[in-house]
Amino acid sequence: MKKQILLVTLVTISLVCSGLAQMTAKELPLAEPFAVANIRFEQNATDGDVEVVFEIKGGDDGLNKLTVVAPDNRIVADITAPDNSTMGIRQFRLESPEPKNVEALKAAYPAGAYKLSGETTKGLKYYSEATLNHELPATVSFLYPKPEEEDVSTENFKITWSPVKNVASYILELSQDELGVNILVQIPASSNSFSLPDNFLKAGMEYTFSIGTVTEGDNRSFVETTFTTGE
Repeated sequence: MKKQILLVTLVTISLVCSGLAQMTAKELPLAEPFAVANIRFEQNATDGDVEVVFEIKGGDDGLNKLTVVAPDNRIVADITAPDNSTMGIRQFRLESPEPKNVEALKAAYPAGAYKLSGETTKGLKYYSEATLNHELPATVSFLYPKPEEEDVSTENFKITWSPVKNVASYILELSQDELGVNILVQIPASSNSFSLPDNFLKAGMEYTFSIGTVTEGDNRSFVETTFTTGE
């Protein structure tokens, strides 16, 4: 008799636990990964400053909550939009200050896995982890145009630079504020040049350009300079 009572009790406990597990699964759906969840270490070697950049993107709906937790469990970002009528924010780009003290920035943003969690205005939860390391790639050297070179021809124009080993790609940016020109391109690591059509550049104008080296982990090192086209 006691064995039967014990068996019934065990069956009852099992059914109750199973029901609770099913209820919990329904009430707390698993979080989806963010569409984009990147963190990188970046330097402007010309200016001598560094920064940490977060790029975070959800799905079709806007996020009304976003939290970023560092490897040492400090909360480094905690964003809430209390009014859902704004539809939330779908994509974030968060940048740290840009100190010249590299070690201070490393201490503020230690290497390791950062935990990113968020929730949309419709209650959908997101969770991802993104790893930060502090290894910066070497920088390029400008071959043409030379830094601050003048009388640069607007024909057969090709920017060239010294190749760098162990990089995933290069990023090139060319701009001229007065003309509203801003070109940003990512170039394969197998190439070390970028050409523009004849007379795309205007005569007698100063242009700013920068070239960044990019690691597999997306860390970046930029150098920048100017050149002036001939009259």
